[in-house]
Amino acid sequence: MGDREATRPPRYVEAVARALGDELAADDDVVVLGVDVGAAGGAYGATRGLHERFGPARVIDTPIAEAGVLGAAVGAAMAGLRPVVEIMYMDFLTVCLDPIVNQAAKLPYMTAGGVRMPIVFRTQTGGGRSSGAQHSQSLEAVLAHVPGLKVFLPGDARDAYDLLRAAVRDDGPVVVVENRRLYNRRAEDFDSRAPLPPGRARIVRAGTAATVVAWGRMVDEVVRACADDGPLAGVDLELVDLRTLVPLDLETVVQSVLKTGRALVVHEAVTAFGPGAEIAARIDERLRYDVEGPIRRLGALASPVPYAPQLEAAVLPDADGIAAAVRALLEG
Repeated sequence: MGDREATRPPRYVEAVARALGDELAADDDVVVLGVDVGAAGGAYGATRGLHERFGPARVIDTPIAEAGVLGAAVGAAMAGLRPVVEIMYMDFLTVCLDPIVNQAAKLPYMTAGGVRMPIVFRTQTGGGRSSGAQHSQSLEAVLAHVPGLKVFLPGDARDAYDLLRAAVRDDGPVVVVENRRLYNRRAEDFDSRAPLPPGRARIVRAGTAATVVAWGRMVDEVVRACADDGPLAGVDLELVDLRTLVPLDLETVVQSVLKTGRALVVHEAVTAFGPGAEIAARIDERLRYDVEGPIRRLGALASPVPYAPQLEAAVLPDADGIAAAVRALLEG
């Protein structure tokens, strides 16, 4: 690695590795486990160097058996460790929901706090890479619907680092949803931006025309739409990055919408029954007589994510689609 590269802000995937390394160094109870997280350094390099640094007893390669791996991680958390277990694709949550939904999320409640569950489920999502219908889903609504789970969705390298460290230190179960299409992106303000705790949204862009609420990669798409050469150039949008769905910083959203009078919630998940519906409903409950226009949602079409690049692009929201939705909102 050259001197310039060494001094540049970390890429998103490097920020994940740095957060894991810092927590492994800070607490001997932290362990990392999952498929290829050891000597291989992870499928996308998110655990690179950790196996050599901390050894195979703390950075543990597992078989491709997600339900068994997550069940073992839940047991480890009950026994006093702080496991960080990787689920290589978010889609694979569907084969191991029981340890997450029925065990990790429930046992602290069912034991009246007698069992702590300091466990992190790391997974990644993101369409747009022709990975096919079984490797491209955004299922955060499933997780946010389960009482007892926290759901973090970092949209850049700074938040990837801060939110993952906060998740490891949490005494309850947290699902950290990364976006693999952001893995090579750097947050140029990584060292200058103050960290925010979970449950605090970030105003990425101040404006007065309308509020756009987003998280994960969609934050990047809204920024692209608002760029000087983007389809929303000159439109004074306010952009709120939620950062976490659970806990949800509704107050920041409400104050923004009070200022702008209009709101659009954008997510990569399918629009129908998606998290945008819940957020829009909560905004409406608070501000029904204070907004100037409708509260709208934009997400993926109700289709399995196609493999063909052209069809995949037609299904997923992007900067042009966001621009069209904003213009319709402003005209409504």
